[in-house]
Amino acid sequence: MTGPDLFHFAVLFAAATWAGAQNQLAGGGSFLTLPALMMVGMDARAANITSTVALFPGQVTGGWLGRANATGTARLSLKALILISLIGGVVGAVLLLLTPSQIFARMVPWLVLFATAAFAWGSFFRRPPSDAQPGSGIGGVSAGLIQFMIAIYGGYFGGGIGFLMLAALALSQMPVRAAAATKNVLAAVMNLTAVLVFVFSGEVRWLAMGVAMIGALLGSWIGAHLLARVNERALRIIVVAIGIALTIGLFLRG
Repeated sequence: MTGPDLFHFAVLFAAATWAGAQNQLAGGGSFLTLPALMMVGMDARAANITSTVALFPGQVTGGWLGRANATGTARLSLKALILISLIGGVVGAVLLLLTPSQIFARMVPWLVLFATAAFAWGSFFRRPPSDAQPGSGIGGVSAGLIQFMIAIYGGYFGGGIGFLMLAALALSQMPVRAAAATKNVLAAVMNLTAVLVFVFSGEVRWLAMGVAMIGALLGSWIGAHLLARVNERALRIIVVAIGIALTIGLFLRG
């Protein structure tokens, strides 16, 4: 690789490391890996696909560690939520592959804007769900439909899915601890099917993915150790600021 290539991959590694830590501490890591992968020379669609694959191992780790607290809603079992997320993730991933790169590039600023808004709302404005009350909350069909739509969005783009799922689970009156754990499990599940589709799509840029994955795993380890020491609110403010800057940059670029 040439000097500029090495520099760009070094920046990618640093961004992915930060993203891995960010996902452990507050979420929003894809806001860092997406522009870093585009800087390496990818179009927006390839960067989104490669970012999803690179960040997936860290999501699996988070889902696995919290699996004991994951649960279904009052009217929909965890197995049903997992199945819905699996199917929705596949649908979203296939839709992404069917979207021409030029069209997806024009959609990315709006997707990042939506993801930033969802992140900001979930971080600073959303009321946390209270303890579940027997018989309260939305019905199983409504909960399943909402989760299916979130899973499609997750397989297609993925930014902000954590807060979207927390909001949906709140409508089902799921307690906070269970909602957070369930959200992590479902995020890993929906991305599992998306990753399987992407791996065989020919769209993953493997060298960049490997660099980003190693950085993200290192960042996840660092973030796990910093979890009790870092100001989470400050981190969320940083994520929103990055999302706003990225949105503006993408609109200007387009």
